[in-house]
Amino acid sequence: MLKKILVILYLVVVVVMAAATFAEHLYGMNFYAEWWFTALWALLAAVAVVYFLSRRIRRLSVVVLHFSFLVILLGALLTHLTASQGILHLRPNETALSYVLADGTLRPLPFSVKLDTFIVVCHPGTTAAADYESHLRIKTDDGERSETVSMNNICSVQGFRLYQSGYDDDGRGSVLAVNSDSWGIPVTYTGYALLFIGLLWMLIDPKGQYRQVLRSPLLRRGTLVLALLLGVGELSAAPRTIPQETADKLGQLNILYNDRICPLQTYATDFTKKLFGKTHYEELTAEQVLAGYLFFADDWSGVPLKKQSDDRKWAIYELQHGFSLKVFPYTSQHGVTRWYAPVEEIDSLVVPAENRLLMTSYFDLLYSAVDAGNYAMANEYLERLKDYQHNNAGSSIPSDFRLKSERIYNTIPFATILFMVCLTMGFLSFFIFLFWPKKWAFRLQFGVLLLSFLALTTCEALRWIVSGNIPMSNGYETMLLMAWLVQLLTLCMQHRFRILLTFGFLLSGFFLLVSHISQMDPQIGHLMPVLRSPLLTLHVSIIMTAFALLSLTFICGLTGIAFHYTKRKEQTDVLATLSRVFLYPALTTLGFGIFIGAIWANVSWGTYWSWDPKEVWALITFMVYAVVVHTQSFRAFQRPLTYHIYVTLCFLTILMTYFGVNYFLGGMHSYA
Repeated sequence: MLKKILVILYLVVVVVMAAATFAEHLYGMNFYAEWWFTALWALLAAVAVVYFLSRRIRRLSVVVLHFSFLVILLGALLTHLTASQGILHLRPNETALSYVLADGTLRPLPFSVKLDTFIVVCHPGTTAAADYESHLRIKTDDGERSETVSMNNICSVQGFRLYQSGYDDDGRGSVLAVNSDSWGIPVTYTGYALLFIGLLWMLIDPKGQYRQVLRSPLLRRGTLVLALLLGVGELSAAPRTIPQETADKLGQLNILYNDRICPLQTYATDFTKKLFGKTHYEELTAEQVLAGYLFFADDWSGVPLKKQSDDRKWAIYELQHGFSLKVFPYTSQHGVTRWYAPVEEIDSLVVPAENRLLMTSYFDLLYSAVDAGNYAMANEYLERLKDYQHNNAGSSIPSDFRLKSERIYNTIPFATILFMVCLTMGFLSFFIFLFWPKKWAFRLQFGVLLLSFLALTTCEALRWIVSGNIPMSNGYETMLLMAWLVQLLTLCMQHRFRILLTFGFLLSGFFLLVSHISQMDPQIGHLMPVLRSPLLTLHVSIIMTAFALLSLTFICGLTGIAFHYTKRKEQTDVLATLSRVFLYPALTTLGFGIFIGAIWANVSWGTYWSWDPKEVWALITFMVYAVVVHTQSFRAFQRPLTYHIYVTLCFLTILMTYFGVNYFLGGMHSYA
């Protein structure tokens, strides 16, 4: 009876959380702050404690793991009951003795805060913010001290924490978030520490279930599905443009684009992709397409676009009227670099007359050379502009290595090539495994997967070099990371489980396919200042590892179900055991990832849990997958078919966590 009550409460909590994400999105309803929601969690915890004690479990690793959840819930309750949050608005040389709560009331501070200066730190040569800094003077009973608050850099004073939250429109005033949570945070962090210990202990406990799975004799035997291929082609007479050599020189110029300095080739690639859905038009490169619209507008006006839309027409308009061509840098005497377009209004007090003349007349000269077919002169003009950029851009131009890396990245369609290779090899390796299991064939598959992994690693490395950040900040990059992690796991474990070669090819191929067919490849840009944190990098990479492992359990589940209904019982059992090999590390990494993300959120904006849709669905994913490891309480999961069906259905929560939140529910974590 007690178990049934616990199962019902557990299910109700999961369903309520899932429903709340939709209710919040559609109707603006907020269930999470309601008293009954808190009471529901408290009731679940109380029943779970009674049930746990009735089981008389004495294995310390299990006790620590389950006790950690109680401590985390207690910390959340203390935060809910005792914490206070508000806003502190400061102007230069202004001293504040209180802050404003959410309901508009003032609450006194046990110290005074004075704003000396507020600074928006920009990336060199751009207006893209790299950080926001408030330089403060804090006065307490013990004396006065100076502090700097910036993104991911908080100031703690007498139990209060100050976070950079915003700034005034004039760029002088600063808005700080104030958080006081002396009871909740220590208890919550203690719970996190116990959880991390418990999850790791679950993997290494000699008497634990995971070690029993690893000792299973089924893992000494060996046993998949699917594939797809695609191809497209088109032919027609191309409109006029400039020769390849001149186009290459045009692409090597630098431009201020998407709030960063990059090769003009990058702008041309994004321009072509926007118009035609790919990085070329017929036999013409992106640079030639850009030059065609710039110098031969009449020829290109009749070229059919992928889809007629205002943003595509606007992209063409901006190019042909010069608004987007910010290729003329000038560094003032104060060391401030600005990049100008030829049609911009240029301050004569800042930019000398000869520079202004070049900026306003350069494209007329280049157009005349192209119109006359004098491409030698056009090449010379492009070389001169390149020299001008290096002489006048100060320190804003990236290094030659970084620029070359970006040009290589723009040239090779990694995701497109690799998804076709991986899915094709997944199809072939499936039949090799079933009908032609030769040792040299497996070695060939391993070699192809290794080459694919190296190519994908090169792709990731190039994006890292170009952006200056670890590539995991948007949907395209996380899909690449998922594919990379799947291939890494496959390479590490394929010597024990040959079927993993098939799984690895197919799963990584599908992740790469998603990035290809949805055309998610976004413009590379600077990260928002709040995202520039090693904790965020760790959080995303661990979560993606968990998703990759759970994706492997999904493939095992689908295959196990198929084998069950084709009367292959032994293979079904083997796949259930193999799936559990992935499941336990997946739960560990998912738990680590979720709560490291909570620590990052607390460091960045003072709230370790905001009930954001992606937080909620990640928690739901953790909770539904955690059920299946309780095989002593739910013996049905000891049956391979039941297990396979359950983990296959559980994968829907991952799809919702990633795609559903990104493209429907939205929120702070949306990558769409």
